[in-house]
Amino acid sequence: MSLRIEDYALIGDTQTAALVGRNGSIDWLCLPRFDSPACFAALLGTPVHGHWQIAPKDGKVDIKRRYRGHSLVLETEFKTAGGVVRLVDCMPPRQDALDLVRVVEGVGGEVTLEMELVIRFDYGSIVPWVHRDDGMLVAIGGPDALSLWTPVRTHGVGLTTRAQFTVRAGDRVPFVLQYHRSHEPSRRPIDGVAAVQETQRWWERWAAQCTYEGEWRDSVLRSLIVLKALTFAPTGGMVAAVTTSLPERIGGVRNWDYRFCWLRDATFTLYSFIAAGYTQEAEQWRTWLLRAVAGDPSALQIMYGPAGERRLTELELPWLPGYEASRPVRIGNAAVNQVQLDVFGEMLDAMCAALRAGVPPDPAAWALERKLVKFLETVWQHPDEGIWEVRGPRRHFTHSKVMAWVAVDRAIRIAEEQGFPAPVERWRKLRAAIHHEVCDKGFDRDLGSFTQYYGSHSLDASLLMLPLVGFLPPDDPRCTGTVTAVERGLMHDGFLHRYRTDSGVDGLPPGEGVFLPCTFWLADNYALQGRRDDASRLYEMLLGLTNDVGLLSEQYDPVGKRLLGNFPQAFSHVSLVNTAMNITQRRGPAEHRRSAAQ
Repeated sequence: MSLRIEDYALIGDTQTAALVGRNGSIDWLCLPRFDSPACFAALLGTPVHGHWQIAPKDGKVDIKRRYRGHSLVLETEFKTAGGVVRLVDCMPPRQDALDLVRVVEGVGGEVTLEMELVIRFDYGSIVPWVHRDDGMLVAIGGPDALSLWTPVRTHGVGLTTRAQFTVRAGDRVPFVLQYHRSHEPSRRPIDGVAAVQETQRWWERWAAQCTYEGEWRDSVLRSLIVLKALTFAPTGGMVAAVTTSLPERIGGVRNWDYRFCWLRDATFTLYSFIAAGYTQEAEQWRTWLLRAVAGDPSALQIMYGPAGERRLTELELPWLPGYEASRPVRIGNAAVNQVQLDVFGEMLDAMCAALRAGVPPDPAAWALERKLVKFLETVWQHPDEGIWEVRGPRRHFTHSKVMAWVAVDRAIRIAEEQGFPAPVERWRKLRAAIHHEVCDKGFDRDLGSFTQYYGSHSLDASLLMLPLVGFLPPDDPRCTGTVTAVERGLMHDGFLHRYRTDSGVDGLPPGEGVFLPCTFWLADNYALQGRRDDASRLYEMLLGLTNDVGLLSEQYDPVGKRLLGNFPQAFSHVSLVNTAMNITQRRGPAEHRRSAAQ
């Protein structure tokens, strides 16, 4: 039986990440980068596709988990009839080597544990050659190698490495798994116990920079730590999630690879970092962006690899059965070739926010922004695939047009506030023309709401962004009417769907969970409209969907009461951070104190 998505926790070194199950099994790990082939792929198959489990031999256990302080050091505590042990997992922020550290700590009594290590490179398809070298177990397959060091005696059984050992109160038993290229020698093993302590200190030093002091600080800070873990440290690029092909519907085909840097997700993440005081991350992102999108604006992509790679060819892996038989399993993402006009708005908005937060102006960045607006002038009236990356025909999506307006509006603001040279008068006319067209063609007077695309009667939760980006005031009847229509047409048990997937607009079979970022946007609208109690109530409902260590995926199944989609999802955690700040910022000091005390 597969673990539920919410049964996993995240560890990572800001270049790649692993998912650790409540049962002590690491079922997903890509090496050496987020988007590299997995060496543990049991998440999308079975243990024979690669996993690493350390757990009590006695299967009757009580399990509790937590992160140590404000860090990404995970503790899983197993209570058995004979005693209590604690499994501590982390990945030290990478210097020279890539290490995964597991330490078993005896808490009380005596507990016998078993270890099972199944290494399968290339998404479970390559069985490695395993041998011993200077006290280490070395597994080699193609270009990749893993070396295991531990004082525990291991042995091989049927292409699996196993061990059994007993831990008593006060014992600390380390396991260190190190990655290296197969043509390179193994490195000297690190001190696992010391590495855990230093990893915790590293994360807590980073977390201490957070300037948010609102009532949901712990949840906000946990989400910021997740977002930092999803940032590819060498370049500043931010991946949308660490997984591929976790389904939006169990048994369905909406299974996508999210281990890449979407411009949209990255810019939303930037807002969160800026608002929480992390301007260094904002500056690193801007530098990554300049490198990634360099060249002709007509060749702008909606996503890139963590280092700015452009070719993200989509393939299917037929040997993997998929998470709970949700097939196909995909790597790469064909949406890289789509046209999505909204990314222009999100990029310019992020650039504007970074400058206002104190990131120094950059002439190269302004040159890029001018080129983007010049190109947008020629294409904004074209149809596109939209924010949801539909695989049906291109349409004139209302949200896309609004974000084109945002791009021009923010370019005007940057030029005026920074004194940069620009054809501001021409841009003002363009901004007005886009605004007029959206209000004329994107609004349905019979529905009293903006619609998904021009001429349709369909609703779309992305329309909740209109007041959030300043397209119209939040109390404009067209905005309040859109909120009412979305509540009426897209809500399920208090949460929002993105749109009706049975409408055929996306070219895929219907069915998916409610979309968590959209529900956060609804709470944002409540806050903007002055409905603070409604905003807080909805926000608390959303916080209730986080798992026991504070993580969210992309979607939620309100019937099955479980998380769906890739995990952990940057878009969801960004929304958790931003909505907390939106609600808090719109309270007076007395009201904030009263709410926090309740």
